[in-house]
Amino acid sequence: MRAAATSTAISLLSPSHLRTSAAASLPYRRRPRIAAMAAAASSFRPEAARSPAAVEPPAPPLSKFKVALCQLSVTADKARNIARARAAIESAAADGAKLVLLPEIWNGPYSNDSFPEYAEDIEAGGDAAPSFSMMSDVARSLQITLVGGSISERSGNSLYNTCCVFGSDGKLKGKHRKVHLFDIDIPGKITFQESKTLTAGQDLTVVDTDVGRIGIGICYDIRFQELAMLYAARGAHLLCYPGAFNMTTGPLHWELLQRARAADNQLFVATCAPARDTGSSYVAWGHSTLVGPFGEVIATTEHDEATIIAEIDYSLIEQRRQFLPLRHQRRGDLYQLVDVQGSGSK
Repeated sequence: MRAAATSTAISLLSPSHLRTSAAASLPYRRRPRIAAMAAAASSFRPEAARSPAAVEPPAPPLSKFKVALCQLSVTADKARNIARARAAIESAAADGAKLVLLPEIWNGPYSNDSFPEYAEDIEAGGDAAPSFSMMSDVARSLQITLVGGSISERSGNSLYNTCCVFGSDGKLKGKHRKVHLFDIDIPGKITFQESKTLTAGQDLTVVDTDVGRIGIGICYDIRFQELAMLYAARGAHLLCYPGAFNMTTGPLHWELLQRARAADNQLFVATCAPARDTGSSYVAWGHSTLVGPFGEVIATTEHDEATIIAEIDYSLIEQRRQFLPLRHQRRGDLYQLVDVQGSGSK
């Protein structure tokens, strides 16, 4: 049923169902009105709605490719988790995926007790970071771009929830430390406080890769639309959010937030969650998903271990932005989003 609904939604968004040019369909006598509307819009200073001014996405190395979302089951056995993740990545690459995503905290249990135990020293590498080393090696050997979900990272006296992005040469291209820590209290439902053990990251993360410009967030980061807006202003084609929403917030908000971030910013959003384990102290919702730039769900799954392989077509970004020219309609005379750390990818 979901697949049929998704197919219908995508077909309704095809060029045959949507006007690519409102002006072309209007009588000639009405076209000056459109020109006047455009002139009025320019007086609203849309370029000033972002500071620094938003940049266009660069021409991507690939305009169309396959992405894999590896929804992995996670146990207390770290070696088993690493081996299972590698096998999933290899299988996805064999099926043609050029970009592979892993879930949040995929190498051990999601708990404050476990974060210190499973933490890795990424800077040291080697035996001090077996999860990191595996991801680097498999990205190089398969020549893929890997958004490595997240693992607990130890740096000095601090622990971080960290996503590493690897290029097809196996080199670390970017490292995102979760900037919004998951501290919530819903009485009778769920209470969790990442800040008991983890430290918040201090940087936005936009990475230029072989599959385009990618903005990275982790789980709770998706709730903060400002982060996604800044990534879009920095020219991202795709936002990737490894995440482990729970059985309370997952049914309510997981898909809603993904579609909102995609529709608001008119770009692709990919999420990857761990599979559900009802025996775990923290039960994940699952439902890894790929969303297109009109907020349409392109592919998703339920809660079991699975790998989704779907196609990303970046030509849809500009097409959708022509349908709804939001970037030219913002009111820079009324509001402004400021990128404190400046423009460009980090």
